[in-house]
Amino acid sequence: MATSCRQPISSAGRTGRDGHGMPQKKPLVVVTRKLPEVVETRMRELFDVRLNETDAPMSNAQLADAMRAADVLVPTVTDRIDSGLVAQAGDQMKLIANFGNGVDNIDVTSALRRGITVTNTPGVLTDDTADMTMALVMAVARRIVEGAQTIPSGEWAGWSPTWMLGHRITGKKLGIVGMGRIGQAVAVRAAAFGLEVHYHNRRRVALATEAKLGATYWESLDQMLARMDIVSVHCPHTPATYHLLSARRLKYLKPHAIVVNTARGEIIDENALVRMLEGNELAGAGLDVFEHEPAVSPKLVKLAKAGKVTLLPHMGSATIEGRIDMGEKVIVNVKTFMDGHRPPDRVLPSML
Repeated sequence: MATSCRQPISSAGRTGRDGHGMPQKKPLVVVTRKLPEVVETRMRELFDVRLNETDAPMSNAQLADAMRAADVLVPTVTDRIDSGLVAQAGDQMKLIANFGNGVDNIDVTSALRRGITVTNTPGVLTDDTADMTMALVMAVARRIVEGAQTIPSGEWAGWSPTWMLGHRITGKKLGIVGMGRIGQAVAVRAAAFGLEVHYHNRRRVALATEAKLGATYWESLDQMLARMDIVSVHCPHTPATYHLLSARRLKYLKPHAIVVNTARGEIIDENALVRMLEGNELAGAGLDVFEHEPAVSPKLVKLAKAGKVTLLPHMGSATIEGRIDMGEKVIVNVKTFMDGHRPPDRVLPSML
């Protein structure tokens, strides 16, 4: 293993006692990034764990070493567990317990073929991501970031009736692309702000849910986009949703519309979005994710400096409460699996 991963700190080593007093081997769990201390402490108690002290992303070679040695790998969104890495897994590797909701970083099909179970951490980041979505909607519409920067830069000379004007969001039409847990949480928040909620989803949600949210369903994504003032993306990244908001579809948007993305950068054709923002074919965008992150297009950075977009460093789920909840789900999945039961958050290819 790489020097960035420390050996387990546990007085029990890799053995403990089962319910009959017999020696029981603890699973070797390799965690690829630094997690909240409370999560790491609990992992030390339960497993033979190797933790990443530096928080530096593992190289492909380090990930391969981990998969050859570990019983369980706990990767994050920054780790690409492709078919090549899966093929190098040792026979003892039986579980990939992803620290994250999305599993587009893992070749789930290849893992299943090797007899490796994959789990994730769904549901715990819903409110955090929905909160950040509304923050981006407000930031873009009301020019919050642009305005905040004028004071430390010394540009602000005092109040003026025509300076730093944004747009009211009350009464505007919000189109939600993907009405899962996060999309529904955004709908609740949007209604409180007086937004008119519309949505497109692979399948229409239950009529009772639709009525509760006060949301209007659009079977045609193209038709919905043409009528919205704000569009917010909340679907998972899969082969079917890659560039779902393509250059063709983005053209349906009105010039005063804004686009918000707290899902995955690959869902939007980023180059097409940039061209439309540069050509004033869109009013603005709020992005927490990027197509090639951590690389961010220099053109997007230039647009941000010009006040056309608000860019955040993939922090939609970044709350201490959320990260601890994610860690607890990982622990439950690992413990349940190692006890011989089906983990509660198992992911299958048919679910993607």
